Amino acid sequence: MASMPSAGPGPSRFRPGQQPTAEAGGTWPVFIRLLGSFDLLEHGAAVEFRPGGKAESLLSVLALTSPDGVTRDELMDAVWPSSDPPLAGHSLNALVSSLHRQFRDALHGDSLVIRTAALYRLNFQAGVGLDIAAFEAAADDGDLALRAGDGQASRLAYRRAAAFYRGDLCIGSDVRRVLERERLRIRYLTIQAALADSHFADSDYRAALERSLDLLAHDPCREDAHRLAIRCYVRLGERSQALRQYQLCRTILRAEFEAEPEAATTALFDLVREHPDAV
Repeated sequence: MASMPSAGPGPSRFRPGQQPTAEAGGTWPVFIRLLGSFDLLEHGAAVEFRPGGKAESLLSVLALTSPDGVTRDELMDAVWPSSDPPLAGHSLNALVSSLHRQFRDALHGDSLVIRTAALYRLNFQAGVGLDIAAFEAAADDGDLALRAGDGQASRLAYRRAAAFYRGDLCIGSDVRRVLERERLRIRYLTIQAALADSHFADSDYRAALERSLDLLAHDPCREDAHRLAIRCYVRLGERSQALRQYQLCRTILRAEFEAEPEAATTALFDLVREHPDAV
């Protein structure tokens, strides 16, 4: 059986006895979500924050940097780019202190943000969780189980990972963040494709179709997902919808790339038209 996902990238990612799940991050005292939208949860309940405020900026920067931390100057430049250094430093001290007061009870007296040497970082050891880390840990578990030939454990881990992924990374527009957003997105789509194929192999065509359509909602040009959706519709007795799925695929590819569907997709369409019982 694959191990449960961890809360963050630190060496002690969640406290002994905790069993992290994808349900709102409620197994962590404090949980930061950056996939889909910024959210901060305390024992699974949303904490009110001013959207786009300095607290959100500070926590987002810390969440997306090395688990070892970020320097004071880098943090001030990222959160207070137009402020004089002394003023930015005062604001940083005040914000870190405010976050400590707000979450010290949830973290049993520990600070949400800690400073070690010259670096600031999130206090993962105290029980701070991060959805990106939890998503990747569950995905890693799924990959390991799949390589070991344990399909059931792999599916369970992939489902946990997919549940953490509420949407694409919501923070940052620089090249590094764009690349990270795309990397996480591709990994999520790979997981959805694996789950869809697994459901289809188990003859759970409705679940396979749902995974395929979710994959297409994130990437409408994925022909493998269109083909699987077509097969699912046929197996569910919805041949006309299977034919429409092909036309949808063709329309999207023409609009996006001025391209035609792959030969395999067209061959499947012809099979649905002429010999649906063979699909």
